[in-house]
Amino acid sequence: MKLTADAKGTFAIAPTPFHDDGRIDERSIDRLTDFYEEVGCDGVTVLGILGEAPKLDAAEAEQVALRFVKRAKKMQVIVGVSAPGFATMRSLAKASMEAGAAGVMIAPPPSLRTDDQIVTYFKQAAEAVGPDVPWVLQDYPLTLSVVFTPAVIRKIVMDNPNCVMLKHEDWPGLEKITTLRGFQRDGSLRPLSILCGNGGTFLDFEMERGADGAMTGYAFPELLIDVVNLSKAGKRDAAHDLFDAHLPLIRYEQQPGVGLTIRKYVLQKRGIIASSAQRKPGATITATAKAEVEYLLSRVARVDKRANLGPQSSAAG
Repeated sequence: MKLTADAKGTFAIAPTPFHDDGRIDERSIDRLTDFYEEVGCDGVTVLGILGEAPKLDAAEAEQVALRFVKRAKKMQVIVGVSAPGFATMRSLAKASMEAGAAGVMIAPPPSLRTDDQIVTYFKQAAEAVGPDVPWVLQDYPLTLSVVFTPAVIRKIVMDNPNCVMLKHEDWPGLEKITTLRGFQRDGSLRPLSILCGNGGTFLDFEMERGADGAMTGYAFPELLIDVVNLSKAGKRDAAHDLFDAHLPLIRYEQQPGVGLTIRKYVLQKRGIIASSAQRKPGATITATAKAEVEYLLSRVARVDKRANLGPQSSAAG
């Protein structure tokens, strides 16, 4: 089923599993996909920024995308197709959609500076992937250094009917959500799904501002699902209480560079992927950092027993 502006819930951002020697770990991709489905994710996004997509060549990117797409049974799969050139973007989008992906995600290149440059780029990108391919606009100025005003987002969405979702990762960005929902109320912006990223750092309040759910990575996607569902049910205190218990670990995961390895380390402890390795160049987790993660897990486990991992599980084989 193709992605629409009605999409909501929790879409996990999947890391790309590698063996210690840098080879793609397809068996861990299978386990990771199964895990996301088992815990109740509505979808999964692959080859995002934390999917280490720039470290893959074109053939490897297609290999990873298709492995996730073909393994998923109940979830919608969104494939990050951002690339320096539109030919590569078009090729990966075509292969992914033909395999059964729900849509693609496009991030801006860091070279964009003016509003006109931004609007023109996404018009060309939408044409490159094709009018029948639904796509997600990724707004992540902290990493990509491209700043979208709400008015620019509105123009991109209104100019490109196949843009159906915003991956909102601005910080501070709560007022941006409020402004966009205001555009919809006054009729100047068509329906648009808004899922929030940035490691889930502000998910509790983003839901209250009108977000439809989460699209981010965290070693406990169950927490993201619970916060989204509790918020939708109007259980504000319960949502914040659970979120607050996980916030120190969420913050620890947000460290530039090493954060992805920390997330992979916890997923490895959970028996989901075989290695915490990033493909080079990439950070490694030190013994001191592992001890700090273990301490944080023990504190989260006081409130959420899912964090009581005990001895490291095995996903090898």
